[in-house]
Amino acid sequence: MTNSRLRNVCVYCGSASGDDPRYAAAAKALGQALAAADLGLVYGGGANGLMGIVARSVLEAGGRVTGIIPDFLEKRELMLREAQDLVVVPDMHTRKRLMFERADAFVALPGGVGTLEELVEQLTWVQLGRHRKPVLIADVCGFWRPLLALFAHMRDSGFIRQDTEVHYMVSEKIEDIVPMLKKAAEMAARDVAPEQPLDNRL
Repeated sequence: MTNSRLRNVCVYCGSASGDDPRYAAAAKALGQALAAADLGLVYGGGANGLMGIVARSVLEAGGRVTGIIPDFLEKRELMLREAQDLVVVPDMHTRKRLMFERADAFVALPGGVGTLEELVEQLTWVQLGRHRKPVLIADVCGFWRPLLALFAHMRDSGFIRQDTEVHYMVSEKIEDIVPMLKKAAEMAARDVAPEQPLDNRL
């Protein structure tokens, strides 16, 4: 992957907005940053919650949005019909596969069980050497700290060894996300192993 191939970023996030307005502000800021960098958004296709906020933010800033949604969620998650590329699929497995195929990097904003499942699946695939696309955890207001603590506990307990390290980046600042993804993509293009984990928090 060269930096010029960092064209689309998949964002995993909640179909709810959460109880802290900073989550919504972060989703909006990320959408603006993606559009400003001419990076397309790939996401789950819904109009609700953080999903809708990040997608509308990209659209309002003149960016590109690809939404991929299973048919049984069209009404439940209120499919965002304004997206330039809207793909309706038969099941969750197809949704996740297409999101993976259409994205060059992955970012996890706050979300629920579905967001967690999508993030952990990507981390597992990276751990198993199935791809080297950058995976970044946006630790907005410390939302993901319990998960990061669990990863540390897994290392301390011998379940994540040096030869099976989990490759991911962490940032608390939305404005750092695009530069971090670009740097990771450049490193992958040069076949340079990233420092693990790369934690950009203060």
